[in-house]
Amino acid sequence: RWSWCDALFMAPPVYGLLNKLYPEKNYLAFMDREFKEATDSLYDADAKLYYRDRRYIPKREKNGEKVFWGRGNGWVFAGLAKVLQDLPENDVHRAEYITIYQAMAKSLATAQQEEGYWTRSLLDPVQAPGRETSGTAFFTYGYLWGVNNGLLDKSIYEPVIKQGWKYLTEIALQPNGKIGYVQPIGERADQHKNVGPETTADFGVGAFLLAGSEMVKYLNN
Repeated sequence: RWSWCDALFMAPPVYGLLNKLYPEKNYLAFMDREFKEATDSLYDADAKLYYRDRRYIPKREKNGEKVFWGRGNGWVFAGLAKVLQDLPENDVHRAEYITIYQAMAKSLATAQQEEGYWTRSLLDPVQAPGRETSGTAFFTYGYLWGVNNGLLDKSIYEPVIKQGWKYLTEIALQPNGKIGYVQPIGERADQHKNVGPETTADFGVGAFLLAGSEMVKYLNN
């Protein structure tokens, strides 16, 4: 079962692609069922965000807010874009995916920091302060994809995109080409104390490249 939010990036898009190759095998029915199970378990309908896993539902940050991990929600937001990219227009569940995707977009926009990044703890920037690139890149990719494909309003989300891209290219991207400020592997927002310009990881680079791939399309529209 997809019992943690990262899985919603890692698994559903694969089943969407498999459906295009083998539509007779009913991969979408499995994907829809498991995505709904995970959403019923992890999605907070008030915050419009996903918990990392069920252990975090009763927890609270120091400021009293619910615990929503930045990169974890980045995995989900980017995963939804990838699911929608390959989901047939006539799929009976397509509207449900779009509803969650658009709700997350609205919620996430309010958590973006002035410098353009999203913090590791989305609702309590003080709990795990400072820049973080992987979640920011996933969010920027998700917003770009939505605008490029007509599912997000450009007039509303262009400022979010511009600030995110500015951070990614002017702060996260180092002069030597390294993508910095990437939170290392872990599950807690406050797990790592020294995330800096030299802190990188392959998933941060991959998220940066995803955002860049959609920025090319955005600029050519």
